[in-house]
Amino acid sequence: MSSSVSLRGYRPADETAAIELWRRTWQHAYPAIDFSARLAWWQARWRGELVGRARVRVAEIDNDLVGFVTVDRNGYVDQIVVAPEAWGSGVANALIAEAKRLSPSGLKLHVNVDNARAIGFYRKHGFTAAGNDFNPHSGAPVLIMRWHETESDDPSPAGPAGGG
Repeated sequence: MSSSVSLRGYRPADETAAIELWRRTWQHAYPAIDFSARLAWWQARWRGELVGRARVRVAEIDNDLVGFVTVDRNGYVDQIVVAPEAWGSGVANALIAEAKRLSPSGLKLHVNVDNARAIGFYRKHGFTAAGNDFNPHSGAPVLIMRWHETESDDPSPAGPAGGG
């Protein structure tokens, strides 16, 4: 994947690709779980809980949907999903930067405690542990992580309020 990442707003025509990307990515991360069996549940949740209630941005490379992020009005990141073949390509970096842009006052998310790759990614992007909980859908233990903008997050010389 040598082409550049482009971000845009979600469109209803993206639904099938976004749902399949969710299934494929989670299946890759947790091969012992049958995510195909959860598709009807996920589609209902996608339509009823995320689309319309959260801002959804998609990432594309060469017009192929390779990732998405959902950020609700309270700064909660329910999903950041990147196609396994795009891991390490900058897609996740672009999506987390977009989440921060959408909610500059802060972000909160839950990440499975056994997902060391994701936890490391979030730490690299300034998130800190804020507690423990359980996923209300799966019952899996999760780490609560938060990000709040600091001057070191802003690359402009004048800081967050600057015109850089």
